[in-house]
Amino acid sequence: MTNHRLSEFIHSDMERILQTWEDFARTIEPPALTMDDVELRDHARQMLQAIADDLATTQSDAERTAKSQGLGKRERADTAAETHAEARLLSGYTVVQLVSEYRALRSSVLTLWIADERKEYATDVADITRFNEAIDQALAESVARYESMVKRSQNMFLAILGHDLRNPLGTVVTGSQLIMAAVDIPPKYILVATRMYNSAKRMSKLVSDLIDFTRTHLGPGIPIHVRQGDLVQVCEDVANELRTSQPEMQIDFLAPNSIEAIFDGARIGQMLSNLAGNAIQYGNADMPITIKLQRSDDDVVITVNNHGDPIDANELARIFAPLVRIAAESGTGECTSLGIGLFISREIVHAHAGHIEVSSSAQEGTTFTVTMPRLPAGFSSPATGRNRAGERAAW
Repeated sequence: MTNHRLSEFIHSDMERILQTWEDFARTIEPPALTMDDVELRDHARQMLQAIADDLATTQSDAERTAKSQGLGKRERADTAAETHAEARLLSGYTVVQLVSEYRALRSSVLTLWIADERKEYATDVADITRFNEAIDQALAESVARYESMVKRSQNMFLAILGHDLRNPLGTVVTGSQLIMAAVDIPPKYILVATRMYNSAKRMSKLVSDLIDFTRTHLGPGIPIHVRQGDLVQVCEDVANELRTSQPEMQIDFLAPNSIEAIFDGARIGQMLSNLAGNAIQYGNADMPITIKLQRSDDDVVITVNNHGDPIDANELARIFAPLVRIAAESGTGECTSLGIGLFISREIVHAHAGHIEVSSSAQEGTTFTVTMPRLPAGFSSPATGRNRAGERAAW
């Protein structure tokens, strides 16, 4: 007897194993029926050869544990299992079908080996363990690559959709503005144009959020363009806009006369608008929304507080996760947004090298706290030099 009997069996009975596995693959509907025999066996042979070669080598306990967890050592950039996942995704396979192929591959090898009548291939528990670990490693690689490709294709679709929606929405906004400014048409048309304008602006915000969401998944994150300015003025403008759009709500704004900082004014306004809008939506209409700004030598702190039902501790842990609201409200029929506003707010804060926290209780209400540096990394103090844009700031 040799030490690696299963390895030798796989090499010598490759065609029989592949045929058994192929017979199973043919039962998968509908994509498998659209492929010829060569496509059905595309990477199974490579995976089996890699597994057999692996069985013929010694491994440490640490290597065995890593492999069983799908963390085995990689021999090349793209393994056969990863390439197999890409081919199956492009062929229309679901992840369930992909996993079922590995179950069939495992079953084909072990069933044929145990049933083999040749005495030189006796059953060995160590071989079975090594084989299962190798299959687990290949399965983990395939599922990870499949999931990564699905997410990327979804995000790419959303990015293209959001980009293509901008132009027609811009036309609606511009056209409705022209009608609203007209003085020679009946008031009822002005009213319709106003409603069109407001709806188009809301849609534009949703599209902008969608594009920002895809940017965080397809690139380095939300882009910002910082410059020196008065943070109080930017935040107060947001508060006044909310007072105009939500006249029934009391919105308190507490801040010093000015806070000079280096930041992206449009992005900070977007972040604060998202946080305050969330507070208005979920807060008690009879209690005020409080926006407060404070500063220290190095940092600025922005808080948004509302009173209402406290957020459950389990929900707090995932409140910044994207699309959480859609998942939570999918059975209520009351989903009114994409559920990515808080996620985008967090990404904007992170882009400014800051952090955001949330606390919630029945006594204190729900408070979002944003802390970020007044002078981002890479910028020198106005007293000692110029910033990266070459502009000298007055503090």
